[in-house]
Amino acid sequence: MNEVVNLSSLRALRPVWQEHANELVEHAVARGTIDGVDDIAQAFPLRIFPATIGLPAGGEDHLLRYASVAFNAFGPRNHIFENTANAAGPAAEWVAMACERANLNSSGWGAGVYAAADEGRCTESEAGRLVRSLLTAGLDTTINGIGNMLYAFSQNPGQWDKLREEPRLLKRVFDESLRWDSTAQTFFRTASRDVRVAGVDIPEGSKVLLFLGAANRDPRKWSDAETFDITRSASGHVGFGFGIHQCLGQMMARQEAEMVLNALLPRVRRIEPAGDPGRVLNNTLHALGSLPITFVPD
Repeated sequence: MNEVVNLSSLRALRPVWQEHANELVEHAVARGTIDGVDDIAQAFPLRIFPATIGLPAGGEDHLLRYASVAFNAFGPRNHIFENTANAAGPAAEWVAMACERANLNSSGWGAGVYAAADEGRCTESEAGRLVRSLLTAGLDTTINGIGNMLYAFSQNPGQWDKLREEPRLLKRVFDESLRWDSTAQTFFRTASRDVRVAGVDIPEGSKVLLFLGAANRDPRKWSDAETFDITRSASGHVGFGFGIHQCLGQMMARQEAEMVLNALLPRVRRIEPAGDPGRVLNNTLHALGSLPITFVPD
């Protein structure tokens, strides 16, 4: 999979992605007050993501529903999971169809995964699961990550001023926003062996709930942990997981956030709140449903 989704393939997409980001931001600035989720954080990935994977056109709503139920399924079987699962039947059917080899564009990353199966690096069924995992890794979390980043700047205008004064800090922004307001708040793991953590014995096979959002504000790791500070090196945050459990789509998410920032910096003097944000309940994600903001033009 890493040979399909790598830095070289991402760099090749930068000009097209930047063009889409510029267009979205120009329209948003012209309107002034927008919904940062619908008009930027969601609109941008939905413009570029399906084509990058090679999915058939017209399935954007299905992709959103599929991603939502996937992350709700990582949590308890509560009413949130039940409600999304009951509504996700058509979405799951569309995704299964779209991820079949015959329905993928030959130039997309999905076709590259099936090419790896042809070379014997995975089975045909594994290839299908890997393509579907790209949909989970590369959409909902990225939408929420970009939304949370815009929210962070709307609440911390001095940080936006600092970024405009020092554009070299751009590479640090997304990681700091993920540390400050983690998209993935919790994840379950299973202990593969007996282990002792902080004086507590965890037997092999035990289910462990990891509080990623809390770790990213742990004062033992981060000084002034409650503060959004783009000068901070947020290396070591666990917003993308850790080790073999790191997020499959993190390189894609970072580049998408960078494209949005590149489009905003020369056009927007301030990002101001224009109302209270709305949250969407999700068993795993700290998800924004709406984000009223105003882009004050330069």
